[in-house]
Amino acid sequence: MDPHPLPPRPPAPTASQPAAAARRTGALPTALLRCSHPGAVLAVTVLTTVLAATGDHPARSSALVAAAVLSGQLSVGWSNDAHDAARDTAADRADKPVVAGDITARTLWTAAGTALAVCAVLSLACGTLAGTVHLLGVAGAWLYNLRLKSTVLSWLPYAVGFAALPAFVALAEPGGTTSAWWAVTAGALLGVAAHLADVLPDLRQDLAAGVRGLPQRMGARTTRALLPVPLVAATAVLAFGPPDVPGAAAVLAPPAAVALALGGLALGRRVRHAPFAGAVGVAVLAVGLLVTSGAGTG
Repeated sequence: MDPHPLPPRPPAPTASQPAAAARRTGALPTALLRCSHPGAVLAVTVLTTVLAATGDHPARSSALVAAAVLSGQLSVGWSNDAHDAARDTAADRADKPVVAGDITARTLWTAAGTALAVCAVLSLACGTLAGTVHLLGVAGAWLYNLRLKSTVLSWLPYAVGFAALPAFVALAEPGGTTSAWWAVTAGALLGVAAHLADVLPDLRQDLAAGVRGLPQRMGARTTRALLPVPLVAATAVLAFGPPDVPGAAAVLAPPAAVALALGGLALGRRVRHAPFAGAVGVAVLAVGLLVTSGAGTG
């Protein structure tokens, strides 16, 4: 027997040891970005900022509106993935950073809570009434994440949240003005469409996981057929509601909305998020109508 045996070899590193932890720490910023639902965050923030910047907002006010909306949208995205972490893990959703081990639900809850606090401060800095309206929209989105996602009212927080955006922009202007009915109505319709388009790619997985919101109850075929309706309706409201929409824009906008909606659905069979991209395209068209009419949100 060897009187000087070699010491036992240390066990191989595991995911719980420092090397793996360091790897996950390095992936944290990317994981936070992915969990925020960046496409939706970018679309909502940019379009709302354009609406403010082309209205009666000075630069500082536009920046404040943009920051409030950005922080609110980040809080919504992070709370969504945090709340769904257990369900996504059970469903082995490898595309989710939480399931891949790049971030924990606890970290997401912390990020979501921090973003929500920042959103509250920035929103109220735009004015008490304006901030309250925006925070009601953000609260509706949180309620969707925590409670209404699996109910027949799953569309309602989207309608309320999107309707709140033009109202927030109008109320946050110097002097504060009430938002025009057509801006709020179009926002609500675009919100319903965004919900249908957002859910459509994951509808089968949602059903398997027990999520029973309105689109899941209707099924993929009905959801796909219904999606163009609120998109075209929102465009029609903005084409014929404001008094000074140029004639050519009023005539061309609804057919363009139909083309964008149907194009997104057609591409959706090959490109996962094409229906949502089509909905964003119609939202861009809607903001363009508001800007060209000179009516803005008020």
